[in-house]
Amino acid sequence: MLKYEVKSVWEQTDAKKQKLMHDFAKKYMKFISENKTERECVAAALKRLREAGFCSDFENGKYVAVLHNKSLFAIRKGKKDIAEGFRLITAHSDSPRLDFKQNPILESIGIAQAKTHYYGGILKYQWLARPLALHGVVVKKNGETVKIVIGEKAGDPVFTISDLLPHLAKEHVAQTVTKAFEAEKLNVVIGHIPLSKKGKDKQENPIKMQVLQLLHKEFGIVEEDLLSAEIQVVPAGEARFVGLDSGLVGGYGQDDRICVYTALEAFLEVENPEYTTALMLWDKEEIGSEGTTGASSRFFEYCVQDSIRAWSADSTMRTVMLASKAISADVHAAIDPDWQELHEKQNSSTIGHGPTLCKFTGSGGKYGANDAHPEYVAWLRNIFSEKEIPWQMAALGKVDHGGGGTVALFLAVYGMNTIDMGPSLLGMHSPFELSSVADIYYTKEAYKVFYSAE
Repeated sequence: MLKYEVKSVWEQTDAKKQKLMHDFAKKYMKFISENKTERECVAAALKRLREAGFCSDFENGKYVAVLHNKSLFAIRKGKKDIAEGFRLITAHSDSPRLDFKQNPILESIGIAQAKTHYYGGILKYQWLARPLALHGVVVKKNGETVKIVIGEKAGDPVFTISDLLPHLAKEHVAQTVTKAFEAEKLNVVIGHIPLSKKGKDKQENPIKMQVLQLLHKEFGIVEEDLLSAEIQVVPAGEARFVGLDSGLVGGYGQDDRICVYTALEAFLEVENPEYTTALMLWDKEEIGSEGTTGASSRFFEYCVQDSIRAWSADSTMRTVMLASKAISADVHAAIDPDWQELHEKQNSSTIGHGPTLCKFTGSGGKYGANDAHPEYVAWLRNIFSEKEIPWQMAALGKVDHGGGGTVALFLAVYGMNTIDMGPSLLGMHSPFELSSVADIYYTKEAYKVFYSAE
């Protein structure tokens, strides 16, 4: 065809296919509802992989390794020697949120609160006046790890950050969003009833003491234990279908757990690949991929070196990496019906039109970007066309308005062909992001084609 046109997936699928799409979306919704932190995502992925026979021994051709319970590497031996390269999909399991500070609990004006430090790019006002849950771990001095999840079960109390009433907000509504919503006021309400004490002596900070007593009764922890804790404040509740037609999925953490889930499922479904296949789940992408569990660490490199040593000892890291192909599995921003002016429509993605390929990210003049080579884009076009996978190509916003980065940069340093690919979202980084049932399903299918391609 002379003219290029991207069509809605819904217009290309029948009722039988759409049922498959919705069934897959239900499984995905369960995954993101139950796994709201990087630790929970990695633990869930590791469980699935172990059930499929992956272990810490390279002998059976299915190897998995985890670092600090936050990053995961899995690799499956292919028919071809790893020296001919491998197929890699990477995704990140962290999402924007609020973290408890290390000395979090205070009491003021009849309320106990927990002080927080926001993580990643958030719009602070979106986190006020909504039900919140606590997920995390507390590690005691003796090394015992206590898991905490409060606010998810029916009957659980939830938490919140109180908002300013409009009657007293005349000065605030005239301020910029940045000034009106201060990070130090993102304090989570965690208690109200004072601890009763017999006798005449008044209890100091009785509401805080009640909170500490409840934590000790339920989890066996004391205030000092919070110094060695990671407690995350996340939106409470399950992911839900959105719209009368249930065509959308709404939920927290879809950036980038939608790619974690679809990549994991594709990796497990391709059981006898021609080329060696690998899956890498990273942490810390939302804050620059730093730290021991981020993409800038050497964990991925160590795992690849171990794989080469086990399966093709005479090969070099250089040879393997230069022959490999990778997808940086990350979400894209779909055109928002109410904010169309911020997008350059001819080069933007539309929700429900299939997974999005993004040739380059970065900002302005492509600063901080991996720019995929046209030969690689053509190869991807061909394999998706052969398997009738719907997809689209897009850039992130207008040139001087858009900008963003992914882990693609950290793969490109090895010289392997790399491109960003994933579903498009509405409301990215909000506590309730939207994705299309159609895009979720076909992202998994696209990843399968990538893993299977010769």
